[in-house]
Amino acid sequence: MISIKTKITDLFNVKYPIIQAGMVWVSGWKLASAVSNNGGLGLIGSGSMKPELLREHIRDCFSATDKPFGVNIPLLRGDAEDLVNVTIEEGVKIVFSSAGNPKKFIDILKENNITVVHVVPSVKFGLKAEAAGCDTVVGEGVEAGGHNGIDEITTLALIPQLVDSLNIPVIAAGGIADGRGILAALSLGADGVQMGTRFATTVESSAHPNYKKKVIEASDSDTILAFKKIGLVRMIKNEFADKAKVAETEGWKEEELRELLGKKREMMGIFEGNETEGKLEAGQSSGLVKEILTVESLFKKLLKEIEEASNRNDKIIKD
Repeated sequence: MISIKTKITDLFNVKYPIIQAGMVWVSGWKLASAVSNNGGLGLIGSGSMKPELLREHIRDCFSATDKPFGVNIPLLRGDAEDLVNVTIEEGVKIVFSSAGNPKKFIDILKENNITVVHVVPSVKFGLKAEAAGCDTVVGEGVEAGGHNGIDEITTLALIPQLVDSLNIPVIAAGGIADGRGILAALSLGADGVQMGTRFATTVESSAHPNYKKKVIEASDSDTILAFKKIGLVRMIKNEFADKAKVAETEGWKEEELRELLGKKREMMGIFEGNETEGKLEAGQSSGLVKEILTVESLFKKLLKEIEEASNRNDKIIKD
C-alpha cells in the first residue's frame, strides 16, 4: 500500500490526505467514522442537523472510531453558535466552516485547541481566512456540487493561485472523484483533497438510494449551475432544475427565486429521494462515479489509482 505524507496528514494526524466533505443529509456518523477508520478524515455535516442531533452523531462517531474526525458547520445558519458549542462540549478537535466569516467563532474554537478549516472559493477569501487565524483552507472550485462561489473559478485555476498566495496549507475540492484527481491536486501544490460526490454515493452515506442512482447515471454534462442571483448551486438536471433555469431566464426577482428554492429542497432530493422536485446537489465529477462502494473498497480503489497515475507520470517525465 502506498504512503502519502503531507502537511495535512501531519495537521490532522491521518494516514492519507483525503477528506470527506461534510455534506447535508449525507454525512452522518456512519460515513464519517468509516472514512476515518480507513485512514482519511471523516466529517459530520451539521448543516442538516439540530444541535442535539449533532450531539448524538458526535457521540456515535466517537463510539465507532478512535481516529480523528471533524464537524462541518455552515456559519450562516441561525443556530451556528449552538452547533459550535455542542461541537466544543463533545470534545471534537477539528472544525470545518463554510458559508460565512470564520472570524466570528475563531477565538472560542482556538481557546478549546480546535483546528479550524474554512472553505473558500477564491484567493480573496482565502487570504481573509488566513488572516482570521484558520489553520488551513479548502479551495473549492465551481465543479463542486452544492453552493459555489459567484466568480465560478475552477479547481485547476484556483488551487495553484491559493498555494502561491497563502502561507497555510491548501486542500483542493471540486471535481475530484478518483486517484487521478487526487494526484493532480497534489501536483498543483495542494496538501490534501476534499471529496463530496464520490463519498455521497458510498454504502455508508445516508443519502437516499434514488439520489445515489441519479449520480451514477449522470454523464459529464448532467449537472447545472442555477440560482445565480441568490447564490450559485450545482445540481443534477431534473424538473426542478429546469424550473430554476426558466425562472432565471424570465428574470424572476430574488424573493421569487427564494420561494421557488424553498427550505427543504435538499432534504427532498438527497434524503427523501424525490428525483423530479428535489434539489439533487452533486458535482461535475458525477460522470466519474460508476458504482456504489463501501468506504473501505473506495479507499483501496483510490490508492490503487493514485499509484497507477504516479507510475504513468514516472514513465512520461524523464530527467
